[in-house]
Amino acid sequence: MKHEADPFFQPVSAMELARFAGVPTFMRLPSLNPEHPRFSDVNMGLLGVPWDGGTTNRPGARHGPRQMRDLSTMIRAMNPVTGVSPFASVNCADLGDVPPNPVDIQDSLNRVTDFISVMKEQNITPMTVGGDHLVTLPILRALAVQGPLGLIQFDSHTDLFDSYFGGYKFTHGTPFRRAIEEGLIDPKRFVQVGIRGTAYNLDDIEWGIDQGVRIIRIEELFDRGIPDVMTEVRQIFGTSPTYCTYDIDFVDPTFAPGTGTPEIGGPNSFQAQQVVRELTGVNLIGADLVEVSPPLDATGGTAWLAVSLMFELMCILSQTIKT
Repeated sequence: MKHEADPFFQPVSAMELARFAGVPTFMRLPSLNPEHPRFSDVNMGLLGVPWDGGTTNRPGARHGPRQMRDLSTMIRAMNPVTGVSPFASVNCADLGDVPPNPVDIQDSLNRVTDFISVMKEQNITPMTVGGDHLVTLPILRALAVQGPLGLIQFDSHTDLFDSYFGGYKFTHGTPFRRAIEEGLIDPKRFVQVGIRGTAYNLDDIEWGIDQGVRIIRIEELFDRGIPDVMTEVRQIFGTSPTYCTYDIDFVDPTFAPGTGTPEIGGPNSFQAQQVVRELTGVNLIGADLVEVSPPLDATGGTAWLAVSLMFELMCILSQTIKT
C-alpha cells in the first residue's frame, strides 16, 4: 500500500495564504524541534546550518538558510517532469537551524554532528542547507557510523586540499580530504562532477585520483552529455548507501552569482536540475545544498535556483525513504 503523508506535515498552500504572508519556513512546512511531540513522525527533515566559518574568500553563506526559507514559498507540491510529490509520500518538516558558534569552528562542527545524530536515531533523512561546504563533514560524521558511504558531489572545486594558511586543516576547501582520512566515505564510491577553474597546482586532483575518486571535469560532462555521465555515476554507486552534496557554484555564475567562489564555464539552470533528476535509483540517505551567499546576489535569484534544486533533491530522497 502506498504511504500517504500525514496532513499535519503538508505545506501551506498559496491558495490559502499568500506567499508573502506568514512566518517563512522551508517549503512552508510545519516547524518542529526535537522536543516537539511529532518530531519522531518526521521522515525527511529540512535543516539550516547558518555558518560560514570555513570560508577562505567571500563570506555570506551564513545567511543562506534564512533567504532560502523566504524564497522557498514559491515551491509548489509536485514535480511536473518526474511526477513526484515528496510531500504526498513522506512526512516533511522544517527542523530549524543548528545554532552555530561563530567564534569556534570545532564547536560548530560538533553541534552539526550532534543534531544530525539525533535525526539519525529517529530515522529522519536530512536535507540540509548551508552554510559553507565545511558543513558537510560533520553531517558525514553522523551518518557514516555504520561504515563509509558513497558520495556524489556536484561542485566546481574538489575540496580535497590538505590545508590552508600554514597547515590549517578545516576550511571549505578541505572537507572531503578529511572525510576520506576519517573513513567516512569510500573513495572508490566517490564521484565529483563539474570540476573546473584555475588552479594553484594539481595536488588536490592527483591526491583524489590516487585514492580512487572519480573526478569528472566540466569538459567531460559537456563532451559526453549529462545522461551518459550520470549513467556511469549510477553504476558506480549501485544500491549502496550514498550521500549527495551540491555546491551552488557547480552552476555557472551567470545563473548563480550569489556564491563566494564562482567559476565560469558551468552548467545552466536547466542542466543543474537535470543532473539531480538523473540520480533516480541511487540509494540516497541524505543531501545538502551549500554556499548560497545572499549578500552577493541581492536579487534573490541564486537562492531561488537553490531552493528549486533543493526540491529536486527532495524528490529523489522521498523515493528512497522507507516509511
